[in-house]
Amino acid sequence: MSTDTDKHRGLLDALRAAQGRGDGSFEQAVTAAFEHVFEHLDRLNDHVSPGGPDGGDRHLKPGETPTLR
Repeated sequence: MSTDTDKHRGLLDALRAAQGRGDGSFEQAVTAAFEHVFEHLDRLNDHVSPGGPDGGDRHLKPGETPTLR
């Protein structure tokens, strides 16, 4: 099993366990889950964006519209 899958299960387990506790643990679990989501989005953006992590847009391909980038 992949390490990332283990991480996802751990994050979900932490969310379930913290629900209704009222001690701030749910907020911490949500924050950890969102941090992980943003890590995924950063990796995805780096993978698909030739502009790089600085956020630069790539040049449009011939016939490509900006909305389909």
